[in-house]
Amino acid sequence: MKNLPVIYLKPGELHISSEPSLVTTVLGSCVSVTMFNRRLGIGAICHGMLPECSSSDSRRCLSSGICKDSCRDCLKYVDCSIYSMIGQFQKLGIGSNEIEVKLFGGANVLQVRNGADSNTVGNQNIRKAMQVINSEKLKLTASDVGGERGYKIIFYPHTGEVMKKRIKKGIWGN
Repeated sequence: MKNLPVIYLKPGELHISSEPSLVTTVLGSCVSVTMFNRRLGIGAICHGMLPECSSSDSRRCLSSGICKDSCRDCLKYVDCSIYSMIGQFQKLGIGSNEIEVKLFGGANVLQVRNGADSNTVGNQNIRKAMQVINSEKLKLTASDVGGERGYKIIFYPHTGEVMKKRIKKGIWGN
């Protein structure tokens, strides 16, 4: 897969495409969810920073495929990002049963002062992603989450392939 266009996905962004390309992102406590439909050869990836949108109804992203006015920065939230990807797939005639999902990230990269804390941002992001994936009856085909080190993710939206690498210790001060 040489000479593909490279897209760097920043926190709070989403990318969907069927064009051959390479999407890369770096995750700490953030999570990336990838979705792929084999029938159309289309893939999507998000980079969610925080677990849940404060808007009263984040599911509106599911029906519209994009977030509405009251949630300006909705793609920085894990729940809105996933619902938005599902909505965009639905607009293309792709049902939930045709979507392969992969989940990465949610590392606990910041040292917790009083020992282990199960309520870190990374853990909250993982829990929210799994809650939405399960509630929407999506098929999770791969997952690598948690730990104390971040990830570099490379996603090929036209094939659904994901490559990942743990980041060396010391990047975020641990």
